[in-house]
Amino acid sequence: MKAVFLDTNTFSAQTDLSLPASITDYIKHDNTPNDAKTIIERCQDADIVITNKVEMSADVIARLPKLKLIHVTATGINNIDTKACQTHQVAWKNVAGYSTVSVPEHTFMLILTIMRAGLFYHQKATDGTWQDDGRFCLIDEPIFDLSGKTLGIIGAGNIGRSVGRIATAFGMNVLYAEHRNKQPRDGSRTDFYEVLANSDIISLHCPLTDDTTHLINDETIAAMGKKPIIINVARGGVVDSQAIVTAINSGQILGYGSDVFESEPFDAKEPLLTLKNHPRVFFTPHNAWGSVHAQVRLWEILCTQIDEFVKAYQPEQSS
Repeated sequence: MKAVFLDTNTFSAQTDLSLPASITDYIKHDNTPNDAKTIIERCQDADIVITNKVEMSADVIARLPKLKLIHVTATGINNIDTKACQTHQVAWKNVAGYSTVSVPEHTFMLILTIMRAGLFYHQKATDGTWQDDGRFCLIDEPIFDLSGKTLGIIGAGNIGRSVGRIATAFGMNVLYAEHRNKQPRDGSRTDFYEVLANSDIISLHCPLTDDTTHLINDETIAAMGKKPIIINVARGGVVDSQAIVTAINSGQILGYGSDVFESEPFDAKEPLLTLKNHPRVFFTPHNAWGSVHAQVRLWEILCTQIDEFVKAYQPEQSS
């Protein structure tokens, strides 16, 4: 079978992106624009299309008669029209479970950087401020410990639970939020608004759905009782960016750390960019998932899934 990978540059250059021997023809493209004509041209003879962020729309799928499988090199499948896949008898697969170490560790990198004003102090240590001041230490911006603080986790899947386990090692109290406007299902969950009211840090790990779009907004921020920091390693759309800017500037929340944004990469009009020099704001370019180990693990899972698909495929099943 022939496989085409549309956007290899979503992996680091050091990652081995070889496919199993069951794939006899393999073409890789560093990047592919979200342009139907280009995608169709590159995938015209492909049995398997591998994509991270390139969109596989209904129009594209309908015009690829040889296509048998779309494989997304991520957990989210927002870029695939799954209904069109069903219509045209095209299978689709994603990869899950590869970043359950990388994302939680990145979450705490964001938390610690903000709580201890890491970027602020790095700048002061290297831009001449420390030397000009003359003191052996600078403690102009408060440094906060994690021990004794309450961490509210919104999204209690594998990653959210892993973040909670790490938090307990820091001596934190952990609350897992129930879905908004739902009664807690059992003793392991806490009412959503109670979590907002009692958390020093709120960490987002939920999927982007109709119910979670702009879940963090003016109204939910107003319900936060402790002026917390907010961490977003879920999806950019879970947060209303302008609401965050307003809340930071008014002192409703202490800080904000994010690895994800509604537009990636964000453009010059992104409201969050107005906070780039704030001592308790820290951004990373959607790479929380991408530790060396996580990239290798993701590709191992993908190769296994593709190999199993090819070996199980029966030509008479396609039309």
